[in-house]
Amino acid sequence: MLLVHPDGSSFRFDPGALCLDLLPTGGPGVLAYFEVLHGPADLVDWAGRSRLPGGLDLVVSPAEVVAARRLRDALWRLAEARVAGDPAGADDLAAVNDAAERPPLTARLTAGGGREWSAAGATGTGLLSTVARDAVDLFTGAYAHRIRTCGADDCRLLFVDTSRPGKRRWCSMERCGNRHKVRAHRARTTSADARTTATSADTRTSERDD
Repeated sequence: MLLVHPDGSSFRFDPGALCLDLLPTGGPGVLAYFEVLHGPADLVDWAGRSRLPGGLDLVVSPAEVVAARRLRDALWRLAEARVAGDPAGADDLAAVNDAAERPPLTARLTAGGGREWSAAGATGTGLLSTVARDAVDLFTGAYAHRIRTCGADDCRLLFVDTSRPGKRRWCSMERCGNRHKVRAHRARTTSADARTTATSADTRTSERDD
């Protein structure tokens, strides 16, 4: 998924799960600064850019956009609680479970052996049910302990570390990983320059003493 920051920059981000795909659209508290789900067209646009297979013809109502924001905010809190080892909030669990109880989006096999979405249930409610069910699978599955927060101090993006060694640190090497490399390089260069300056100063002092 391509994320566009309010500052105009963009980068590729793969959170590893559909339910975590929804989080960068905004969130509770200070995360409201990143809000992009303002109307039905915004939720349809997100679905088209998510890890869901293409060809989904959604019909979304304003009320379903409000429900999407509620589910997303609950997922933020649940995922961050899981990372921190804190208990899940009852209201957040209810938000996910309520959404998961609704009929999800359904796919069907075509005569040519392909896959297409069934028009029945292709609503915002069906979309949110599919997202919520993915969250249930994630939080109860084999990768539940692999939910991570980006290692950058100024980034809260969450992802599932599906790498074989389980050592993923950054939301994206294109953004936070690269910025870390740049800072580390500058720190090494500054340290090396400081040592060189100190050595030169010691040499001059020694020469004067001689």
